[in-house]
Amino acid sequence: MDLNFSLHPKQLEVFNSDARFKVVAAGRRFGKSYLSAVSLLIEALKEENDYGYKLKGKECWYVSPTFQQGKDILWGLLKDLGGDVIDRTIENTGTIHLINGRKIQIKGSDRPDTLRGSGLSYLVLDEYAFMKPDVWEDILFPTLSDVKGSALFIGTPDGKNHFFDIYQEALMDEHDDWAAWHFNSIDNPILDSELIEKARGKMSAHSFKQEFEASFSASGGGIFKEEMLIYDEKEPVEGDYYIAVDPAGFGDTKGLTKSRVDKMDETAIAIVKVNTEGWWVKDIDSGRWGIRETAIRILRHAQQVQARSVGIEGGSLKNAMLPYLQDNMARLGVWPKIETLSHGGKKKTDRIAWALQGRLEHKRIKFNKGKFNRKLEDQLLDFPNPLSHDDLPDALSYIDQLATTNYAIDSIETDDFEILDIIAGY
Repeated sequence: MDLNFSLHPKQLEVFNSDARFKVVAAGRRFGKSYLSAVSLLIEALKEENDYGYKLKGKECWYVSPTFQQGKDILWGLLKDLGGDVIDRTIENTGTIHLINGRKIQIKGSDRPDTLRGSGLSYLVLDEYAFMKPDVWEDILFPTLSDVKGSALFIGTPDGKNHFFDIYQEALMDEHDDWAAWHFNSIDNPILDSELIEKARGKMSAHSFKQEFEASFSASGGGIFKEEMLIYDEKEPVEGDYYIAVDPAGFGDTKGLTKSRVDKMDETAIAIVKVNTEGWWVKDIDSGRWGIRETAIRILRHAQQVQARSVGIEGGSLKNAMLPYLQDNMARLGVWPKIETLSHGGKKKTDRIAWALQGRLEHKRIKFNKGKFNRKLEDQLLDFPNPLSHDDLPDALSYIDQLATTNYAIDSIETDDFEILDIIAGY
């Protein structure tokens, strides 16, 4: 018996993990099918698993959204890779009998009745994002219980659905039963990077991120569309700068796992130039900082653009920040006008949509090119998905309230009323 499998480093990282349940979000052409086939063959050749259970009579399954899809993707590959250890195959049922008496079967999740009753030792769920979640929870998971069987969830994301949920749960697992990985297509060293760049040029940014970067960005946020986002590095000559801050706490993240940190909100500082043509978003600085660093960042941004005013969402976080702002104003030589921003009696999702949707649709918001672009785009396209962050859109939406307030004050003081934004109505 001669088996010769060659896995690239990222595939090998998954293969060598001792986790019982493995969740892999990977872009197209990463090598998901090859990893699945190798894993199935190796597991099916075992007589005993790592938990000491005898595996005679226990099957290994490859489950895809449909049976035909599974046959198209893996059938030929399994036969090629396992030639020396295959006793016989049954074409119409997608069954492979190995020389040790064990079986590998291809199944489709669209026929749940065919998934019941069997005892399994190993399971691959390919493109789990496109299956109903109860296929795993109610049907397949119990089939592994007899011998403490294992499973590999692998595929390309489809927004933040149940695949995202199980990926997040695997990241946060504290008992080492679960493990999760995220790979881009380019993590396959055999793949030609030029092919990926050609695909980037032909696909929408959202589709490319989902298919090749395995992005979990939701495809159905619905309120904000990719085509609404206009980038322009040229700063408008006219206008005044406003800074809006959406604080999100100042706790220390040391000692926390990456997955727990990723679930935490970020403080976002939106730096925007406003004129009669609309908004030019210079930057949205975001992160998880201590209270002093947050205050200094706000003041430095205000100093750099000579901000007309700085608005901070009212509440305990603003109150906690004020002494640090006051202490550092003299040291930095900057004294911006500090304003309190409020929810205005609106739900956050309504407030963000009201402030941004019309302006974006009418091309009255333009974005400077910078590091904030990708994060903002992801959050806008996901909005209002409750599983997604919205820190950057939230801070940006506050510019509406901040700029409106200041223009209204000027109109009273100068008695020189002027329509400044016909779209928003002020």
